[in-house]
Formats: sequence, structure tokens, C-alpha cells
Amino acid sequence: MDSSKKPDLLALATILASSGTPYAVIGGVALQIHQAEPRTTLDIDLAAYDVTALPNATLVAEGFAKTGEFPHSLSWTGPGGTPIQFSDDPAFGEAIDRSGISMIEGTPLRVAAPFDLLRAKLRAARDPARRRSKRIQDLADAVSLVESQPDLVAGLTPVERSELDRA
Repeated sequence: MDSSKKPDLLALATILASSGTPYAVIGGVALQIHQAEPRTTLDIDLAAYDVTALPNATLVAEGFAKTGEFPHSLSWTGPGGTPIQFSDDPAFGEAIDRSGISMIEGTPLRVAAPFDLLRAKLRAARDPARRRSKRIQDLADAVSLVESQPDLVAGLTPVERSELDRA
């Protein structure tokens, strides 16, 4: 994992655990955790059940700053300058439920399971509202996950498998 984001990520994990906030790391950081192949990302993406229930006062007290509000998401910046995106898109609910724990420098970090991450990446690759370059990266991320963990394909729908085959 890119060490520049690590302090902000570990601080987030500690704050969310101490407040009892259910979450799962998703996106590029989750890919970094689940794969040996490097994956560059500028931000930290987290899924939460409800972004309005985040421990805002604690986050602010620890040096985090809210930078934007959007439908189903909040943007923050960590004390180290890392952009952070919290999403409460209902599609992530099961990913939060099935998330596992990865230990990073002794800190437990809830991370979306590889299959949930794969489905999220395929879903994002289909989203016409996303920039084309982002959709291409999402599809490349999905292909990379399947290359490193081929058994993930078994749980996909035929449509999702065809999306991978076209990549």
C-alpha cells in the first residue's frame, strides 16, 4: 500500500471502529490489499450504511475535514491530505456485511471481500455517468482481480462474465 495514505487510513479505521461505525474499504486501496500487483490510487474509498451517521465530530477533532456532499456520498480530506470518499450507495450494503479484517500495522481494517469488490468494479464500469477513463480503469481492475483469483468468476452472472470476456 502507498505509504502516503497509510496514516490517514489507519486513523480512519481506528475512529470508525471506536465509534462502532460499520464500513468497508472499497476501490483502489481494497485492490492493493487483495492483490500482489501494485495498484495506484489517489484516494481512499469507503462504503458505509449511512454517511449521515459518520462520527463527524471525532473525524474533525482528529484533523479530517469535510470537503463536499453529493447524493449517496461525502468527500473528506485526511490530516495527511489524502482525499477520502464515503459512499452509502445501497449496493454496498452486502459488501459491508461480508467485509473481512486485514491487519495493517496492528490496526484492524475492514475491507470488502474480493467478490464484492469485483461486482462493484463491474457495476462501476457499466455506469454511463462515470468518465470513460474511470470506466476503463474499473474494468481493468475487475479483470486483474479475476486474473489473480480465477475462482471469483464462478459467482458472476452470465452478463457479468461476458463483460469480462469483452475486456
